Amino acid sequence: MEKFKSAFANKFNKPSLTSKQPDLEVHEAKVDYPPWVKKLGRILLFIWNTFLWHPFQRVWRFLNKWTNLTFWIFAGIFVGILVGYFQPEFSQEIEPLGTAFIRMIKIIVVPLIFSTLVLGIAGHSEDITTVGKLAIKTIIYFEIVTTFALAVGLIMANLVKPGVGVILPGDSDNSDASELASKNSDITWHGEMFMIIPENFFAAAVEDQILGVVFCAAMFACAAIKADKKSRAVMLMICESLSQVIFKMVALIMNYAPIGIGASLAATVGANGIGVLGNLGKLIGALYASLVIFLVVILFPVMLLCRVPIIGFFKSIGQPWLIAFSTSSSESALPKAMERMREFGCPNSLVSFVIPTGYSFNLDGTTLHLALASIFCAQAGGMNLSVGTQLSIMGTLMLSSKGVAAVPRASLIVLAGTVAQYGLPIGAVTVIMGVDAIMDMGRTSINVLGNCLACCVMARMEGSFRGAEWKVEEQARRHKAAQDQDPGHVIPTTNDDKLSIDEKNSQHDIPTEVMVHDNKSDYIIEPYIDNTTTTHPHNNDRPSTSSSSDER
Repeated sequence: MEKFKSAFANKFNKPSLTSKQPDLEVHEAKVDYPPWVKKLGRILLFIWNTFLWHPFQRVWRFLNKWTNLTFWIFAGIFVGILVGYFQPEFSQEIEPLGTAFIRMIKIIVVPLIFSTLVLGIAGHSEDITTVGKLAIKTIIYFEIVTTFALAVGLIMANLVKPGVGVILPGDSDNSDASELASKNSDITWHGEMFMIIPENFFAAAVEDQILGVVFCAAMFACAAIKADKKSRAVMLMICESLSQVIFKMVALIMNYAPIGIGASLAATVGANGIGVLGNLGKLIGALYASLVIFLVVILFPVMLLCRVPIIGFFKSIGQPWLIAFSTSSSESALPKAMERMREFGCPNSLVSFVIPTGYSFNLDGTTLHLALASIFCAQAGGMNLSVGTQLSIMGTLMLSSKGVAAVPRASLIVLAGTVAQYGLPIGAVTVIMGVDAIMDMGRTSINVLGNCLACCVMARMEGSFRGAEWKVEEQARRHKAAQDQDPGHVIPTTNDDKLSIDEKNSQHDIPTEVMVHDNKSDYIIEPYIDNTTTTHPHNNDRPSTSSSSDER
């Protein structure tokens, strides 16, 4: 029986899975290369490190230390002009690279405006009436400045007379201009209103209706103010997180800006060439001269009256201005313009409202161009318009230029409609269309500059330019930037960062540190001292006077 059991166990019992298996030794065959192969490898490695990799590292470290985004944008502009002039056919092939940059910017425009505007209104205001007052002041300022722009355009057109001597081609195809003129006839008062009040938010977002997005965001923010504290806090937290993510996306997209800008400018130069400057050089020169005169005669005095630091202002808008000029697109410069105005001294609530609204109501460069181009069409057709007719054209342009801000080729649509309405030669619009891309660069850059200045002017009028609200926001940005530089180290929040705006208003004598941005990932912390005169609470005979902060 015992023999049977042992035989049964030996036959059916399997070895345990946990039992140790003998280690399998793998022997790699060591390849012994010939001496000449080893020597050749060492020579190639020496050449790679000495003449390629190490020089590349040194150049990269040098450029990373001494250059910034503005330098590369200028480099992209220079290369784009050379490519467009010497290789016009190739420049048309790389035009999609510039279109890709504008499309990437358009992706973030709607969430950027919505999140920042809701956060600015609902997060820093308890009273809806303050929003209404700001809106009224902003619209009045926009109308006054654009009226001056129209006046400058009309005066320059009558002085320079750019249309005199221009021969209009008699057999030219004017179908494009006639089509644009028919679109302008659709502009009505209710159409203007429905552009502000869209069918729904998503329709406004898809169709790039900036005014519709601003209206929806303002209504949402006002409703959030009226809601209970818990619901308001949740929505503000969502908008705050969304805005932070969108600004990180802006930083990523801006790294592509030199390539997109260079490709867009190369396509413009390659398509139009330098020859167009000979035929319509007087018109182009008159436009750019008018823009410079408008800047010197109108905008400079506004800066002085409102005590806007001129040098600091132009330093702040350098990058947005370059982006707008080289891409001929105001939308591409919108995120950077809003970011720079926050850094310059305007609070979030004001920046988020004024700049997007200005993209429809404060088109200084466009309105100036429309006035100049309308008189050019009359002069090219041999017509001498009376002063009354020119003033009527000025009134028409003042209203119609606000209605098609989100429509592609908006200025041409308004111009063609105005020309058809007053019986001017429509063929002149066809001639202008050939050089519109060159003129669009100048008027778009002035649009962006005017909107940034309007933001500073409104901040001065509201008393919030580099004020208590901006100090709190700048402290938060400085704290977050320092935390991002060293994520492993938790930087404690000071009691000054936790002060509310009302508490901050009562403590003007507390010096605040301002984050100075140098267009790179690092930040320089400098002391910010308000220019107000304060008195020590325990000694009324010891006034403390600080230096002016507006000259920074």
